[in-house]
Amino acid sequence: MQQITAPELAAWLADDKRARPFLLDVRENWEFDTCHIEGATLMPMQTIPARIDDLDEEAEIVCICHHGARSLQVAAFLERHGFAKVTNLTGGVHAWALQVDESMPKY
Repeated sequence: MQQITAPELAAWLADDKRARPFLLDVRENWEFDTCHIEGATLMPMQTIPARIDDLDEEAEIVCICHHGARSLQVAAFLERHGFAKVTNLTGGVHAWALQVDESMPKY
């Protein structure tokens, strides 16, 4: 699995020549409501096994959580189930708030 930093993800999202990844936010509803990266899709970690068929195995997927631990577990789970283009956002939305969007609420 790949790892990506918040500034690297921001550059990817800003690059019109590059296909946009599917941003998979695996936090809880209240966390997502507090703050999230624009365009992210919420799918709480515990729902992933039941909703795995909702995900495209061929898509570039970036897994996101608060600090990067839960998303790392989800990324590993997806890889074990045949997803080949999975990337984990190191540092999660907390890193995004510190390094990319300082206006984003922190918790």
